[in-house]
This record gives sequence, C-alpha cells and structure tokens, in this order.
Amino acid sequence: MAQPLDRALEDLSPDLRWREWMRRIEAVLFASSRPVSRDDLARVVGQDVSVDLLIEDLSADLEGRAFEVAKAGDGWFLRTRPIYAPAIRAAADVGDLFQDLNDFDIAVLAAIAYHQPVTRDGLKDIFGKEINRDLIGRLHAQNLIATGPRSPRRGAPYTFVTTEQFLVAFDLQSLRDLPDREMLEDAGVGSGDA
Repeated sequence: MAQPLDRALEDLSPDLRWREWMRRIEAVLFASSRPVSRDDLARVVGQDVSVDLLIEDLSADLEGRAFEVAKAGDGWFLRTRPIYAPAIRAAADVGDLFQDLNDFDIAVLAAIAYHQPVTRDGLKDIFGKEINRDLIGRLHAQNLIATGPRSPRRGAPYTFVTTEQFLVAFDLQSLRDLPDREMLEDAGVGSGDA
C-alpha cells in the first residue's frame, strides 16, 4: 500500500521545503497532458501554501532553460520555449498543429472563439454559407473545439466552444486575451459581420 503524501515536510528546513514543493509542482506539470489547476497543485503542497508564489519561483528557476511554465485558462503547464520550435521540428517527427487547416478553417475557428457558444447555423449566418461537418470534425480532432451546451432553439442543436488546447495553441491565458475584434477589422483581418 502506498504511503500518504507528506505535504507539510516539517522535517525539512524552510528553504529545502520550498524547493521540494517547487519540484513537486514541476513534476506534476511535466507529467500532465493538459494545464493543471491551482486546486490540483495544492494537493501536492497543501492548502496553506501559495501555489502562485511557487509557480513564480519555478518560472524564475527555469529561466534560461529550453522550457517554461505557461498559463492557459485556470491552469499551468510546461512547454518548450517558442525559440526552440525549429530545432524540435528538425529533430523529431512533430506535426504542425495547423498543417491540415486552411485560411477558411482558421476563420471558422476564430468565429467560434469570438461567438461561443455558437451553432453551425450561427456560423452559417456569420459566413453566409453552410459550414461543412468535416471542418468541424477536423477542429474537434485537433482538440481546438469541443461540443458546448445544447442551444435553446428548436431541435436543441449542439453548440461549439473552444478548448484549453485552443488557448495553448494560440498562447492565450484566457479568451479575454483574444485580440479586440475592432482592431482586427481595422487591420483588415476580419469583417464587420464576423
């Protein structure tokens, strides 16, 4: 039977205790395939310990390393620093997340991000044409969108929302970090309808 996790670490000096808590958080972030919430991290260090301060210190400790702590939504994760992306692509068989997406696919993804939860009919209203189920399927397969709540409209169609993977892919902490739509329109990226 596994021993319970000693969160207090009272047998360690304060400096060593803090360092051990940082390493625990680092290990959890390293092992996780998705951002880890503050509550989940608190389970390995105790509720009275500031996870935010531990994250700050871990980030400082990783300065100059090839990876960093990043925030997405309500959680944190470890990622390779963007400067090393070409080296990773050169050495490993790492596919580009967006290789299967064309400009229209990205536009639909942006519409979902800005109008979520949105139905396929809502997307049709935005773009003036039917949105192919295959496109929705590709965005789902790459975990950029998920099924949201059913619409209160007749037939209760499914809605679509973005995911944590969407935030990670676009280096956003939350949807509040999306560029202002008016700014995009002024730059000629969007239209007044989207």
